[in-house]
Amino acid sequence: MQLRHPHPLRNTVRLFILAAIALGLLTPSFAADTDTRRVGFTRALDAAEKRPLAEFASTAHPYADHPLAAYLDYAALRRQLDHVDASSIVAFVERHADIPIAATLRNEALRALARREDWPGFRQLYKGSSDVALRCGDLLSRRLPAPDAAWLDSALQLWLSGTSQPSQCDAVFDTLRRSGQLTPIRHWERIELAAVETNLGLMRWLARALPAAEAALAQSYAAYLEAPTQAPTASWPADARSRRIGALGIVRMAQRDPGAAEALLGSLQGRLGFEATQRGEMLNHIALWSAASYLPDSTRRFANVPAEAWDARLHEWQVREALARGDDTAAIAAIERMPADQRAEPRWRYFHARLRERGGDAAARLAFAELATEPTYFGFLAADRLGAPYALCPLEANDVAATRRVQANPGFVRAMELHAIGRVSWARREWEALRATLPDDERRAAVALIDAAGWHERAASTLNAGDDLRHYTLRFPLPHQRQILREARRHGLDPAWIAALIRAESAWAPDARSHADARGLMQLLPATARMEARKRGLRYPGDSGLYDPRENLALGIAHLASMLEKHGGQPFLATAAYNAGPTPVARWLAQRPPQDIDLWIETIPYRETREYVARILAFAAIYDWRLDGKAVPISARAQGHRTPVAARRDFACPAAAPEKTP
Repeated sequence: MQLRHPHPLRNTVRLFILAAIALGLLTPSFAADTDTRRVGFTRALDAAEKRPLAEFASTAHPYADHPLAAYLDYAALRRQLDHVDASSIVAFVERHADIPIAATLRNEALRALARREDWPGFRQLYKGSSDVALRCGDLLSRRLPAPDAAWLDSALQLWLSGTSQPSQCDAVFDTLRRSGQLTPIRHWERIELAAVETNLGLMRWLARALPAAEAALAQSYAAYLEAPTQAPTASWPADARSRRIGALGIVRMAQRDPGAAEALLGSLQGRLGFEATQRGEMLNHIALWSAASYLPDSTRRFANVPAEAWDARLHEWQVREALARGDDTAAIAAIERMPADQRAEPRWRYFHARLRERGGDAAARLAFAELATEPTYFGFLAADRLGAPYALCPLEANDVAATRRVQANPGFVRAMELHAIGRVSWARREWEALRATLPDDERRAAVALIDAAGWHERAASTLNAGDDLRHYTLRFPLPHQRQILREARRHGLDPAWIAALIRAESAWAPDARSHADARGLMQLLPATARMEARKRGLRYPGDSGLYDPRENLALGIAHLASMLEKHGGQPFLATAAYNAGPTPVARWLAQRPPQDIDLWIETIPYRETREYVARILAFAAIYDWRLDGKAVPISARAQGHRTPVAARRDFACPAAAPEKTP
């Protein structure tokens, strides 16, 4: 029997073996045996999933003492869930309670038992769950001809949701209905919850169970939320419910058209009589979305928001709106009006100093000097203002004793073995269960081990607080370095910028896939990759081929080069376009041609893109440290300026190493 993915598996196994030999964990002869045993185990696992179950015992027998033996049983049991008895699952779960697949198999079996309405079996396995479908299964498994008060209370908790519940809950709600619990009041409670979620389909479905006049009102509420105007509200009673629905519609409209929302608020206020808190929330959203769209009435709309209705988001957008107008005085005043904890954030400390510097305030340099001791995007920008070194206080994981303890940990062994045989999703599940149990020194040692073995993407999510953040070599790995350097030379790109973008896009996970179907290391959409292949005369490897790092890097780096060409050789614009697309970037440029690049980046309307550009510029400085030991200044890199080696930033550790890092 052939392996499904023979070449990637062999390459992964070889990486693990070489790393283990280098770390002194394996001898070369034992490593060769391990390679052979892994290939054999993979065949056995493939057989457990696909071959006749009669062959399972003989296939699995040679691996009874294998660290992943439980996965063979798991694979065989999964195939039998539509008819296996609950006791077999209970036995597996009890025997392997320390392995993540035990909980997975329990949940899969519970769904199967509920489908075939094996409620006694369901009761054997159910131990509580946050899964709504399983909670409904639990209620069905203990349903009585006359449900008691506790059962009814649990069922009503599931009913009171603004989201559409899974079909497994229909029978629970039928029981509630027959028990007389789903009164018009209960329907109205759920209609209002659905309104908050803007679940208009659920609102309309629930309305059908109401008396005719109430149903018409509920349908009117849904029509208003779909297209908020004054017209559907003429027949509404001036009560608390109508005020809540009216406010929801105005808040929703504010995002699309702040002016129309403002006019609608004015027309409904007199008749519905919104409360002060509701009115403040609506004015907040009108001002917020006016500023986020950089509309001319934004200053007036900020002034209309009562003091008690201001929040952190509104404060920050007041600054951005003033920056977009080039009104430094208003931007400084907006920062100074922020609550103290918000004003103390690196972002606002930097812009406060930056704007004061533009006004000739020499004291701004003191603020820059303090910020420049922090290894963050804004710390690096502050260092650029001073011509100072970038702050970096790296740590390395080299605790031999901790490494040995981790290597002996069964959960770590399972995670490594699963990754080595290409079962990456299972490996990640083992890793997530493991990392929560490790003390600090072992957690870092574990990341160092998997990094040495070629499993890079876990570092970003594992080393994410305190001193862990200073393990830059682990947090910013450099796999595929040779190809990145080669493609960078081919397209005239900065390799540190490319590496930073990959780190931000996928954290170096070759199988990463987004909700939008962006794939692989550089998160390429298939349509974008096909277009780039045609344009450059490159081979398109097929949609699934985008998970191959070599293919993904070739097309992704070519696409990044296209974005740079389209945006005048300015990486900050190319980076924004890589994230948001060229059309929004063109709109932002038409609204606000960039002069000071750091200020323009802060006025990007999309939060994701604004933070993405800043993050990649900071990450690129870290990759400069990894590649060359000196950094291209962020201000120069953002604009694509060639920087002589002599003008590059050194890295230095301040006397007191701050914990904030990119």
